[in-house]
Amino acid sequence: MTATVHISLMMAVEDAPAASAWYQRALGACELWSLAGVAGLEIEGAPFFLHEPTSGGFESPAVLGQTTVRVEVFVDDPDALVRRAVAAGADGSADEIKDGQAPWGVHRQGGFRDPFGHIWLVGDKSPLKRFPR
Repeated sequence: MTATVHISLMMAVEDAPAASAWYQRALGACELWSLAGVAGLEIEGAPFFLHEPTSGGFESPAVLGQTTVRVEVFVDDPDALVRRAVAAGADGSADEIKDGQAPWGVHRQGGFRDPFGHIWLVGDKSPLKRFPR
């Protein structure tokens, strides 16, 4: 019997309702639920969570001045998702979308920094398959 495993992330944001609204508008996320300072969202079935900072060492990139996680998203059309995010106010200047050579072949990827300080890399689905060693 094989168990299903889901891995997700919880991103610290200063204002969870505002961040949820941005991710919905910019990335097409759907809000699963909202409890004021905490929200569950998903993009095409991939869940992620937002949480306002706590006193337990969970801080937002806006406060720290840097991020400690890079969100990686794999989609059919990375160009369209990056364009949509940039049009909604993300900073796409640091990681222009382009084709790169990888061990499995050409991999198209680019990225942006969202208004809350999180770095997102958006690529095609090519690295999601097992690569023979």
